[in-house]
Order: sequence, then structure tokens, then C-alpha cells
Amino acid sequence: MEEQVNKPLSYLEKLKLKTTSQQHYGGVSKTEEATVGARTCINCGAGRAKEDGLTKCGYCGFEFLTVKLSDGLHIKKEDNSK
Repeated sequence: MEEQVNKPLSYLEKLKLKTTSQQHYGGVSKTEEATVGARTCINCGAGRAKEDGLTKCGYCGFEFLTVKLSDGLHIKKEDNSK
């Protein structure tokens, strides 16, 4: 029985010990509540996605952002397709 006590750990036993002491990659995971990335139109209440970059409501035509182009180096305020 003394032979088993002084016996060095096998490769498999070393791996088992290592897995019990390992931490998750990237640290401890955080638990967050699910959210919806959508906003509603102020005028009619229709939903619109935040990431779409919409300037007008698709239902009532309400303008969320008023954008006016000015002449730049490569962009002209009239027709940029020419």
C-alpha cells in the first residue's frame, strides 16, 4: 500500500487535476437581461430598428432626423451619381 501513496501521478491524473483548477477563458461570464434594440415613432407609435439608420418613419412619414447635404470635396448636394 505504501507503493501507491508514493507513486507519481500519471498523465491522465495530472490532466484531471488541471481541469478542476482551470478557470473559464475570458473570465467569469456575466448574466444580462435580454433587450430589444427597437424604438417607436414619436408620431404614430410604429416600431423601427435602431441600427437601420432610418431618417423617416415608414408608416406616417415623420422625420426623425433632418439631414441637409452641403458641397464637399467629392459629394455634391444636388446629384452625386454623375
